[in-house]
Amino acid sequence: MKTTITAKKMQIPQNFTEYAETRLDTRLNKFFGEEADAKIVLSEIKNQIELELTVKYNSIIFRAERAAEDKFVALDDAIDKIIRQIRKNKTKIEKKLKDTAFKEAFAEPVTEIADYEVIKHKKFQMRPMDIDEAILQMNMLGHNFFMFTNAETGETNVVYKRSEGNYAVLEPDNN
Repeated sequence: MKTTITAKKMQIPQNFTEYAETRLDTRLNKFFGEEADAKIVLSEIKNQIELELTVKYNSIIFRAERAAEDKFVALDDAIDKIIRQIRKNKTKIEKKLKDTAFKEAFAEPVTEIADYEVIKHKKFQMRPMDIDEAILQMNMLGHNFFMFTNAETGETNVVYKRSEGNYAVLEPDNN
């Protein structure tokens, strides 16, 4: 597994890099294998370490955010969360993970089966607007996200409010 570790306004000790690579290899390689990309982003906020772990494999993205006083604990919690995501969605993602992923990982039966029920379909007019206007529209509607046509690019974008109160934009990558 290829691992990239980035820190915002803090230093990454060498022992954490080695620990992270070892933990990711031992806990997640059974699902993903060597072709997977893992990205860890660390930041320190109010004496807490915020850790974001993103694993990309076969067009599937798994993401977990954890905060703890210790970066080692935050990493272990994030890895556990990704394993829970895999277990919960086992039947839906089984074909996209490594062939032996579930034979090795889950000897015991899975009791929790994810089933999704679509309860509403909604159509709406999308008109071109800039990102600031899209955020304003989203806030006026009281939603956590808003889909719009970006006036600059003509592409369909989504703005959403992140847990820390900032905003983010999702844009298609048509490469």
